[in-house]
Amino acid sequence: MKKGEIYEGIIEKVDFPNKGRVMIDGKTVIVKNGIPGQKVRFLINKKRGDRLEGRLLEVLEKSPMEKRGPVCSIFPDCGGCMYQTMEYEEQLKMKAEQVKNMLDKAIADAGQVDDDGNPDYVFEGIKGSPMEFAYRNKMEFSFGDEYKDGPLALGLHKKGSTYDVLNAFDCKLVHEDMTKILGCVGEYFRSRGVSFYKKMQHVGYLRHLLLRRANTTGEILVNLVTTSQEAHDLDMLKEELLALPLEGEIVGFLHIINDSLSDMVQSDETRILYGKDYFYEEILGLKFKVTPFSFFQPNSYGAEVLYNTAREYIGDTKDMTVFDLYSGTGTISQILSPVAKKVIGVEIVEEAVQAAKENAELNGITNCRFIAGDVLKVIDKIEERPDFIVLDPPRDGIHPKALPKIVRYGVDKMVYISCKPSSLARDLDLFLREGYRVERVCCVDQFCQTVHVETVVLLSQQKPDDTIEIDLDLDELDATSAELKATYQEIKDYVLKEFGLKVSSLYISQVKRKCGIEVGENYNLPKSENARVPQCPKEKEDAIKAALKYYAMI
Repeated sequence: MKKGEIYEGIIEKVDFPNKGRVMIDGKTVIVKNGIPGQKVRFLINKKRGDRLEGRLLEVLEKSPMEKRGPVCSIFPDCGGCMYQTMEYEEQLKMKAEQVKNMLDKAIADAGQVDDDGNPDYVFEGIKGSPMEFAYRNKMEFSFGDEYKDGPLALGLHKKGSTYDVLNAFDCKLVHEDMTKILGCVGEYFRSRGVSFYKKMQHVGYLRHLLLRRANTTGEILVNLVTTSQEAHDLDMLKEELLALPLEGEIVGFLHIINDSLSDMVQSDETRILYGKDYFYEEILGLKFKVTPFSFFQPNSYGAEVLYNTAREYIGDTKDMTVFDLYSGTGTISQILSPVAKKVIGVEIVEEAVQAAKENAELNGITNCRFIAGDVLKVIDKIEERPDFIVLDPPRDGIHPKALPKIVRYGVDKMVYISCKPSSLARDLDLFLREGYRVERVCCVDQFCQTVHVETVVLLSQQKPDDTIEIDLDLDELDATSAELKATYQEIKDYVLKEFGLKVSSLYISQVKRKCGIEVGENYNLPKSENARVPQCPKEKEDAIKAALKYYAMI
């Protein structure tokens, strides 16, 4: 099997995110953008050792799971909603299976297994979105052309292309108000022959159209993103937009200047051409001010399901200090505020932090504090210690250097909300190896028709007494001269004072054995033959060794 060769086969299974598995001559080829059961033709475009990847060329036969027709005109070229021809219940079932398979492996590999070697946690399936279509409250559309030197297009990038843009005037992921605005803006600039920004040459005017529409209030923010290379009077466009027959209401029309070389939507300067630069959305009885670039869950209806699930997992936080890390505009913080002593949110996007402060004031909440900065650096400066931690990191997950700092707090329980299962699986492996265990997992579908899914995880600290019985027989202790230099309690106190870590007698005895210090044959060994004995995490092992050196025991 060589690069450039074309094959046909059946997609037997799809792993997250949308990685179809096709068997050819006993070898597995990964073909993206397919559905289980489809017969496809594909080109081998990557080969690294035994790893083979193919680019989908054509769907030869539909899958038995495709029981409905496409709902928009640019399927499947767009690639945004690859599962729209599947019944929604089938989408949910497939996503739940994908996440469970990934987490099963991560949890089992980290050693959290039952007596039969199976991953030992509770998987509670998946919860669907209340709205299957027209659920997105935010959409970034691009200006470009469908083919080289073609007419101006406004919509979404063609699957696999960073240049070709497909007109998306009937996108079903957004409310009809958004498609009306999209059509109006596209026609306005097309009729006037206005140029779009060409990424390779760095010339042109039109870049993006960022639309945000609150699902609950119907308030709409229109953000036109251009370069400063040309000057155009946008008053006529403003009047045409305000005259559109919309179900909701345009509360702000912004002209955002972006001269950066990257294709990311950002602002060098923002001009308010009409109204204001924010809108309000409501979730679980709370009101939130949302600005153009602040993070807010893109599916407000699904967010209520997600946050209700998280709140259930979090449980009772009465008289607790809660850290909400990666807090965005403070949604989770404010939902928890009525049932917590204090909530401290940390978020790197300053605009989102400012919005979070305003949201708390808007909702009359006084026990939330929001800090702008990178979690990796900020948690070193917070004087308070948390009793509970909520984690809702970006798609890439938690910074590997931040995770040990989070673990060091030693809270009994945490809730991790993830929008990317592969990042979650990687982070869970580290949490489990640092002494935590996964208790419960539930998926929430925030992104119907697409490959994405949210996952909520309850983590608890693994205490030695939870899994083994300690048999301490003082008569059998071999008290060497080294042993007499410090008691177990003195070692624990030293580690807590110097490193902020709580260590058990079990961990101390394990490290002593490693260092050649005799601790007695039966000391801290389980009574039952099959008991699971937690192993001392490396961070705690290093801290215990430091204590042993301090007391001149090694």
